[in-house]
Amino acid sequence: MDINKQIEIIKRGAVEIFSEEELRKKLEQSIKFRRPLKIKAGFDPTAPDLHLGHTVLLRKLRQFQDLGHEVYFLIGDFTGRIGDPSGRSEIRKQLTKKEVAKNAKTYKKQVAKVLDTRKLKIVFNSRWFDRMRGLEFGKLLTHYTANRLLEREDFTQRRNNKKPIFMSEFIYPILQGYDSVMLKADVEIGGTDQIFNLLVGRDLQNDFQQPQQVVLTMPLLEGTDGIQKMSKSYGNYIGINEPAKNMFGKIMSVSDELMIKYYELLTDEDMDSVKKMHPKEAKVKLAKIIITQYHSAGAAEKEAEEFTRVFSQKETPVDMPVFKTDGKKNVLVILIESKLVASGNEARRLIKQGAVSFNNLKVEKDDFVPNEAGILKAGSRRFLKLIL
Repeated sequence: MDINKQIEIIKRGAVEIFSEEELRKKLEQSIKFRRPLKIKAGFDPTAPDLHLGHTVLLRKLRQFQDLGHEVYFLIGDFTGRIGDPSGRSEIRKQLTKKEVAKNAKTYKKQVAKVLDTRKLKIVFNSRWFDRMRGLEFGKLLTHYTANRLLEREDFTQRRNNKKPIFMSEFIYPILQGYDSVMLKADVEIGGTDQIFNLLVGRDLQNDFQQPQQVVLTMPLLEGTDGIQKMSKSYGNYIGINEPAKNMFGKIMSVSDELMIKYYELLTDEDMDSVKKMHPKEAKVKLAKIIITQYHSAGAAEKEAEEFTRVFSQKETPVDMPVFKTDGKKNVLVILIESKLVASGNEARRLIKQGAVSFNNLKVEKDDFVPNEAGILKAGSRRFLKLIL
């Protein structure tokens, strides 16, 4: 494929490229010497499930695969134990080696839903960091200054608010940058919150006398609340391994404005055609496209029919999960234990928004105790049958 067409595909949905001129030169060399570019994206396995926010990067990686380039899916099983400070106002929880290994194992299966695993190179950064001795690690840190690290916006905010910056967070960008050195990456892809870390990779490659990688940033996908970026910790995520019913309900709950962004970043649909559709029709189509990709076309049709039956005809679902309670558990505990919600944060948010009801009566407090059998509803389309 000629260079202009490749760049057109690569730029779709991207926020920035540092720089397009360098990318063009790399593509020219790739064609001239018949050498595919090395495309890198790193994922710290801090949670067992990938969500639609992750697939923004995965879809871009798939485009590079289809263009004939080598994709390196880097699992940060070492850096995941430290915690990326990007976009955080406080330190991340540090995971154990066992937790990280367990999460990483699930990633390899999940990415197969987007990427061509026959062409994918999966690498773990513990391969070089676990072998690194203290002196070698100390030398690595001499390649970057504290002054530069303090230029990070999130670190600046913490300093201004007199919040601590831990040394483990301080060195994280250097570790991520060193991954690019070890892989000799030509291009690194990341979210807009990763820009500082990605540029550190360019600096370190230059110090190690390597050609600098091109940096390509993709927008962050807001979660179902339309405010925070999609994250399991915020309880606003749509996991790619979730049941089709849950995925359909969550997609139908997003705002019309956010739906357009989901179309842009999660599908290949023509946006002019999408914008001419009725919002409800467009949202159903979006849900069907996504569920088809991560489940099947049959599952998508089934959930679309169920949605029409329940909401157009004002009926309750035929098939809903059953939860046994003793008449003493409060609604917050039931929502979490039944897994009707992803987290306690999401449960509290839904109750606060008045989006939880029991037998058609709004639940106003999270300590409410359903002491009879009935139907618990969370959000617009999640139902739970309670029995004593």
